[in-house]
Amino acid sequence: MANKMWGGRFASAPDAIMEKINVSIDFDWHLYRQDIAASKAHAGMLAEQGIIGADDARKIVQGLDTILSEIGSGKFKFKRALEDIHMNVEARLAELIGPAAGRLHTARSRNDQVATDFRLWVRARIDDIDGLLSDYQRALAEKALEHAATVMPGFTHLQTAQPVTFGHHLLAYVEMAARDRNRLAGARARLNDSPLGAAALAGTSFPVDRHATSEALEFDGPMANSLDAVSDRDFVMETLAAAAIASVHLSRFAEEIVIWTSPLTGLIKLSDKFTTGSSIMPQKRNPDAAELVRAKTGRIVGALNSILMVMKGLPLAYQKDMQEDKEGTIDAFDALALSIDAMTGMVRDMQPDVRRMKEAAGQGYSTATDLADWLVRTLKMPFREAHHVTGRIVARAAAEGVELHKLPLKEMQLVEPRIAKPVYDVLSVERSVESRTSYGGTAPKNVRAQAKRWLKQLDKERE
Repeated sequence: MANKMWGGRFASAPDAIMEKINVSIDFDWHLYRQDIAASKAHAGMLAEQGIIGADDARKIVQGLDTILSEIGSGKFKFKRALEDIHMNVEARLAELIGPAAGRLHTARSRNDQVATDFRLWVRARIDDIDGLLSDYQRALAEKALEHAATVMPGFTHLQTAQPVTFGHHLLAYVEMAARDRNRLAGARARLNDSPLGAAALAGTSFPVDRHATSEALEFDGPMANSLDAVSDRDFVMETLAAAAIASVHLSRFAEEIVIWTSPLTGLIKLSDKFTTGSSIMPQKRNPDAAELVRAKTGRIVGALNSILMVMKGLPLAYQKDMQEDKEGTIDAFDALALSIDAMTGMVRDMQPDVRRMKEAAGQGYSTATDLADWLVRTLKMPFREAHHVTGRIVARAAAEGVELHKLPLKEMQLVEPRIAKPVYDVLSVERSVESRTSYGGTAPKNVRAQAKRWLKQLDKERE
């Protein structure tokens, strides 16, 4: 039996394996809201332009509303034999309203239909992800304000470098999330043109009003080139690129949580809400939520790589290869949303061990730079000379087995006789972080100001 959707050109049904490889309803059913919304806009425009009758358009819209309700309530039966969401909706529409359903596809193709539906779907998911990232930023900023003066070690090369505050560290991820949101907003702005009405690839001879359907679907306007309209998937690639970068940021933080919760460091604790136990080792508390966030990055980056490979060799216009744009993208957005939710929960749940953080911040001669800066300011040394002198003093402290702030003054004076007792004022971790008052620095007053600024901005976004 020939496929009803493409009529008499084919005399027999496709092979079973052809049906299996061709079907997409298993994943593109996610686009049902967008498919129905675009079809309603198209039907309304067709009637307005006199291309179909007003009564047929009314039946079509009513039928589509019924289908929307059926899918939403779980009563709709998707059929793999009908391949995709478009054919499933159209076939059910025919069952509901009869021959009038056949007029819906006038002046459009599945090519512009799917391009429109997928743009609408990606646009909606961008809005969802933006909201989740906003909540994540709020959780970080609130925790940062709470711990604006909590001293912890700052690292380079995963070696203790200089003291920072826990709040300052958390605000770094607020900034990253802000860039993620900005990239997604840019992708959203660039995808917000409508392909609907481009038909298969060349436009249509019917007097359609593409501006009307564009406005009905809240696009900025119709795409200007019909070939580009049906074959473009930049909007998928760009959005997935932004999602991949966001997931990398989450993964970096997740890795830090794994490190910080280890008994080897013991900088923070997570409650039972975000940890799991072991089937054999009763003492274990595993940071599985963080580890899974770290792992899901691979799925998101993989989806980006997949669509890049799909698109890299495709001539204009539509090719069936482009059916592979959806499954990975849908999965990637689900993974990203879940990861952001999990990270937001962990931020709210985590409790720093303030005493351990302060102790760790003072290890590894982390205030050595403060000593070098003191030599420059007080003794007017060139910085390179001060660096050399400080290195020799650190070596003496290491030989004595003491931290820098506990090295006797006379030991320092053996290296540089002009060093005086006030040098100890800069060698504590508290004084070190308090001194970092430059814009963007870790001084507690800076952290409080930045955290309050972010919370105010996030409040304003909700208005």
